[in-house]
Amino acid sequence: MMMNLFSSFDPLTNIFNLSLNWLSTMIGLTLIPMYYWLIPSRSMMIWTKMIYTLHKEFKTLLGLYNHKGSTFLFISLFSFILFNNFMGLFPYIYTSTSHMSLTLSLAFPLWLSFMMFGWINNSQHMFAHLVPQGTPALLMPFMVCIETISNLIRPGTLAIRLAANMIAGHLLLTLLGNTGPSMNSSLISMLIMIQILLLTLEFAVAIIQSYVFAILSTLYSSEVI
Repeated sequence: MMMNLFSSFDPLTNIFNLSLNWLSTMIGLTLIPMYYWLIPSRSMMIWTKMIYTLHKEFKTLLGLYNHKGSTFLFISLFSFILFNNFMGLFPYIYTSTSHMSLTLSLAFPLWLSFMMFGWINNSQHMFAHLVPQGTPALLMPFMVCIETISNLIRPGTLAIRLAANMIAGHLLLTLLGNTGPSMNSSLISMLIMIQILLLTLEFAVAIIQSYVFAILSTLYSSEVI
């Protein structure tokens, strides 16, 4: 019996006394061998087209000074988060992206590497970035404090945004599903329709949140060049 509503997001819950929840993080790797078929399927063609579109968009965001192959880092990040978000939509599969230990593990190393690269190689540009152009001299100390704080909280906002959005929809689905046994047949049919609509919304949220995480990471990297 589930004593706590958040226990469905607890990585310590087990199946047959085996802690197998985090294995869902690697289920997306099973789709990789499909790329090695000589004649790709239609789904692989759609996925390749989407990756090529993301590559062009990330290349535009990175600007003229992007290094060759740098867009593949963010495409891989997008794919990894997208697979894990979709895995959470299946019943009895643990949503790893709803836990801060995974989202912060993705956001913090990226942000730290961008900051180290920027301050070591482009320190003058990083100092200039702390004061936006056209700021009055009186407000410059305050702007430095504000920009420094906004820089420091970036990994936290990235991690919390992804985890909170994935938790919110799943909690709503769980709460509505738990009210089913106490309803009559006419209300249950309405509940099923609402659940289907919410599941469609969660499908869109899974795509949007992975895209937002990858886009913001790309924008943060373009600021240090």
